[in-house]
Amino acid sequence: MIFEDKRVWLMLGLLAAPASLLGQGEWSGFVSAETRVWESSPLYAGQKEGVSAALILEPEYYNERQDGDLAFEFTPYARIDTHDEERDIFDIRELSFLKVMGDWEVRAGISKVFWGVVESQHLVDTINQTDAVASPDLEDKLGQPMLQVVNVSPVGDFSFFVLPYFRERTFPGVEGRLRTPLVVDTDNPLFESSDEEEHVDFAFRWFNIIGDFDIGLHYFRGTNRDPLFVESVKDGAPGLRPYYEQMDQIGLDLQYTKEGWLWKLEALGRETESDRYSAVAGGFEYTLFGFAGSDKDLGLLAEGHLDSRGKAAPTPFNRDVFVGARLTWNDEADTALIAGTFMDWETQALFGRLEFEKRVGNDMKLEIELQRLANADAADAFYQLRDDNYLQVTLSKFW
Repeated sequence: MIFEDKRVWLMLGLLAAPASLLGQGEWSGFVSAETRVWESSPLYAGQKEGVSAALILEPEYYNERQDGDLAFEFTPYARIDTHDEERDIFDIRELSFLKVMGDWEVRAGISKVFWGVVESQHLVDTINQTDAVASPDLEDKLGQPMLQVVNVSPVGDFSFFVLPYFRERTFPGVEGRLRTPLVVDTDNPLFESSDEEEHVDFAFRWFNIIGDFDIGLHYFRGTNRDPLFVESVKDGAPGLRPYYEQMDQIGLDLQYTKEGWLWKLEALGRETESDRYSAVAGGFEYTLFGFAGSDKDLGLLAEGHLDSRGKAAPTPFNRDVFVGARLTWNDEADTALIAGTFMDWETQALFGRLEFEKRVGNDMKLEIELQRLANADAADAFYQLRDDNYLQVTLSKFW
C-alpha cells in the first residue's frame, strides 16, 4: 500500500525536524516470520492455494529530553505477504512529538490511541482505523494523524483530539484468504463527506479512576471507521466499494476491579445518515492465582455482545456469548495461553481462537494461533469464512 502524496510530504516534514537527534535516542523493535497453514482449499475463485507466509518489520525509535517533558517517537511498520498483495503494506504506526507542560500534555503527528476494556471485542476503540488484513481479531491498527491535548486534573484526564486525515480500512484482495465472496475495491472508496479522506474529525474523552472503578466516557464526531458496502463492477467482475458515512458517537468503557474479579463493560450509541443504533459488550474475568497449587494463574472469562440492529447488524457480534480462559505460567519465558469461543445465540455457530506465546532465549518469541469455525449456516456472518480455518506460527526476533 502506497501513501497518498500529501501523506508522504507530511511524514517527511515530521521526520526532518528530529533528524539530528536520531543518533541520540534508543532503537528497539522486531522482525517476524509468519506462516499460515490452511485446513481446506480456498472457497472463492482467484484465491491462492497452499501455505501462506509473511515477513513483518517494526523498528521503534524513542528519544526524550527535558527530563521526559519532551519526547519523540518513530515506529514504521512494513509487511510483505506471499499470497495477497493487499497484505503488503508500509505504514507509520507512530511519528509524533510529545510535550508535557505541568498538567497539560500535547501530542502532534501520527499516533495510536486505545480505548476499551473488554477482552473479546473492543467496541469503543474508535480513533485508529483497523488493519483488517493483519489479523482477523481486528486488534491491529493503522497510524492516525492527530493533534491530542490532555489535561490531567484531580477530577480525571480530559483528552481532546483533532484528526485531520482519515485512514481507509484494509481488506483482503482477490488472491487472499479470509475474505467475502465479492472482493472489496479499496482503490475506489466512497464518502458521505465531500472532503472525503480530508474531513477533519473531532473527539473528546474523559477518564478517571474512582475507587475500584476505571471509567471512560467519549464523544466522537467524524468519519465512521466501519464502512458500509455498495455493490459495483470493476474490470467486468462484481465487487464491493466501501462507503464511509459521517457519524456521531457517544461511548462508555467501565471496569470494576476487586481481588480476583474484573468486571468489564463497553457501550456505545451511534448515529449515521443510514442508521441509529446502540451496542454493548461486557462480562467478567476471574483469576485463580496459584492455580491447583502451582505457580500458574488461570483466568476464566465470560462476555456477552448485543447490538440493537439484531440480524441486520453488519457485525457478527450482534447476539453472541464469549467464553474463554487465560493461563499464565509466570515463568522467565513469559509463557501464556488464551483460548475462547464465540457462540451465536440464534444460529449456534461457534467461532474459536487459541493464542499461545513463549519467549525463546533472550531476544526471540514464538507465537501460535489457531482459528476454527463450526456449525455456521448461511444465516451467520461467519459463514463466508467457513473454509478458512488455519494454524499460524510466528517467530519474532527483538532487539
